[in-house]
Amino acid sequence: MEKASKMQEEKHLTGTLVLSVFTAVLGFFQYGYSLGVINAPQRVIEAHYSRVLGIAPIDRSAMNFTDTNGNMIFPDLEELDVGKSTLTLYWSLSVSIFAIGGMISSFAVGWIGDKLGRVKAMLAVNVLSIIGNLLMGLAKFGPSHILIIAGRAITGLYCGLSSGLVPMYVGEISPTALRGALGTLHQLAIVTGILISQILGLDFLLGSDDMWPLLLGLSGAAALLQFFLLLLCPESPRYLYIKLGKVEEAKKCLKRLRGDCDSTKEIAEMEKEKQEAASEKKVSIRKLFSSSSYRQPVIVALMVQISQQFSGINAIFYYSTNIFVRAGVDQPVYATIGVGVVNTVFTVIAVFLVEKTGRRSLFIAGLIGMLASAVAMTIGLVLLSTFAWMSYVSMVTVFLFVIFFEVGPGPIPWFIVAELFSQGPRPAAIAIAGFCNWTCNFIIGMCFQYIADLCGPYVFMTFAVLLFGFVLFTHFKVPETKGKSFEEISAEFRRKGRSATKGPKAATELEGLRGSQEA
Repeated sequence: MEKASKMQEEKHLTGTLVLSVFTAVLGFFQYGYSLGVINAPQRVIEAHYSRVLGIAPIDRSAMNFTDTNGNMIFPDLEELDVGKSTLTLYWSLSVSIFAIGGMISSFAVGWIGDKLGRVKAMLAVNVLSIIGNLLMGLAKFGPSHILIIAGRAITGLYCGLSSGLVPMYVGEISPTALRGALGTLHQLAIVTGILISQILGLDFLLGSDDMWPLLLGLSGAAALLQFFLLLLCPESPRYLYIKLGKVEEAKKCLKRLRGDCDSTKEIAEMEKEKQEAASEKKVSIRKLFSSSSYRQPVIVALMVQISQQFSGINAIFYYSTNIFVRAGVDQPVYATIGVGVVNTVFTVIAVFLVEKTGRRSLFIAGLIGMLASAVAMTIGLVLLSTFAWMSYVSMVTVFLFVIFFEVGPGPIPWFIVAELFSQGPRPAAIAIAGFCNWTCNFIIGMCFQYIADLCGPYVFMTFAVLLFGFVLFTHFKVPETKGKSFEEISAEFRRKGRSATKGPKAATELEGLRGSQEA
């Protein structure tokens, strides 16, 4: 039976499906590259900003100078501080404007996805990526600080739209049996983008004073590749069938995606979903929050995004270089790249795990592993000055934390939102989930440094407490979506809502709900 199921999955995996998914997740590759690329060349870009703005490089060890007669000259410290503040402001804007762009554009995902269709929408927003990367690539030929900030903002607008359109498209074209595995490729594309940006950002490659504009603008090549490949990809059959009512065109696209497989069941499922969608008004973002039938899946959708960003993974990347230095690693930058490699390898493993173990159980396992790693990390950092060997404990927990993140909390939030909602509310749900993810990303980026300075090595206990809360929420509230149609998942939430009125015990027993549904 298992062998027959595996053969059926292999039949579903056609060349057109592989091409379409690969092309779509190039958007997430650009997202990952843009996240990681700005860190490596920070020193050389700040030096360039200083030259363009006429600010002397801030070097506290060289504050005293002598004139031609050998008399000491003391620089104006106030002027130096103003220069440093200006430089810090422009650099902070260069980094954070990316997330602000993503926050703003994420609200337009539902509108542009429904207006143009999934493929045409991805084609259209790619223009933003090309423009943004072009501005950064030409930064040396103009006011570099303005061009980089503008380029990062426009690229952020692209990534905010792409991070919603891609899961929407991939979720709708994937067979139910492969939806989780193919959905995990979003995170694989992100970590691959981060890793490549880290490698290319090395001083002897593109992280030099001469090559950094090329480094920043290089993801424009991925945008161009995606643009031309999208011309070969079929539109989402669900969008054509349910949203536009183009039945024959939807069947043709489904035929291209599934090959010779019998698609009768999928067509019947789409027909049922279409009838239900026709009986209800268009679902707006306001209705998602005001309607009791959508309240529970919306809460779950938002919480999985929050748990991904507030899990502490950004803290790990911040502390990793420092931990490797304390452990005696001669070239900590290569150890940090090693973390990126582990990131990528275990995301690949998650592709195979997610359809075998299920989303919910993998998500919980990842959160628990991260919780244990955070506690061990805290112990290692606190006792580092007392026991030298604790540096190795800290170093190991860095890798363990990353491993557990990538097998669950990393990839699953990107595609589970598309699984929780049917065709009608899906675009609006993905829009608010994307906005939540980008907002949390921005908050972490802006506030983490202050929290780290305040808490010191105990900063990971803050994340441990949050992770414990996320484990409890996932256990009691997040349903298993593995192998279920969109309608079955929606029915489970509706059944859960009815059960909630009968008693608190029924409201928390999701597994009981599944059992009663199957019965």
